[in-house]
Amino acid sequence: MKVVILCGGKGTRLREETEYRPKPMVPIGGMPILWHIMKIYASHGHQEFILCLGYKGEMIKDFFRNYLWATSDITLELGRENAVTFHDRADELEWKVTLADTGENSMTAYRVKRIEKYLGSDGTFLLTYGDGVGDVDISASVAFHRQHGRACTLTGVHPPGRFGELGIGRDSAVTHFNEKPQAEGGYINGGYMVCDRRLFDYLSDDPAMMLERGPMESLVKARDLSVFRHDGFWQPMDTYQEYMLLNTMWIEGKAPWKVWA
Repeated sequence: MKVVILCGGKGTRLREETEYRPKPMVPIGGMPILWHIMKIYASHGHQEFILCLGYKGEMIKDFFRNYLWATSDITLELGRENAVTFHDRADELEWKVTLADTGENSMTAYRVKRIEKYLGSDGTFLLTYGDGVGDVDISASVAFHRQHGRACTLTGVHPPGRFGELGIGRDSAVTHFNEKPQAEGGYINGGYMVCDRRLFDYLSDDPAMMLERGPMESLVKARDLSVFRHDGFWQPMDTYQEYMLLNTMWIEGKAPWKVWA
């Protein structure tokens, strides 16, 4: 099952960092938050990734192109038949990463639409944003999705109150998707979605289409959207304060999202 990660936004609320690099490349403990997200999925056995690139996407390409050079001890043989030996055998060497340019100014729904061809014959795929970490039980969310049989299952998390709120009815169906609630509380969309191929029936070829607007609203009306409740840790990195918070947690060894050994 492939993991699709939205990596193309401009991250304007984190201008201190994103003026120079895409938000998924903003580091936590010396490694991009994107790497942390990928490690969460890999810890559940998902090692095939499709990255939806946009703003400063070439920096993400450079990161993976030079990954071994940046993360390994290296021996160079400088003779006529020069050779390179990378000494550290990391789990990431088993990863398969597709870097897909989905347009610098595209919105989220269109970015997902653009990568359908890279899913191959997979009927189900995983989808998340490139700026939030948590100790989400990915395997449990997949089992939950299969049990309920809807086109999309998102992970509902307890948030800071500035995010849109989900209304949840019987049988874990989403009853409304409030982008800007008036009151705090409840669950919000934390990403970490499980999607059937049927999701593409809700997506158009409009580059301005946001996944969180028209498609989500249509999924709700069709009762084709579920929520997997996650009551553990979840934290986005939208502001400089959140960037500092996540780095402090990592430095102090108190990072709940580090679910890998």
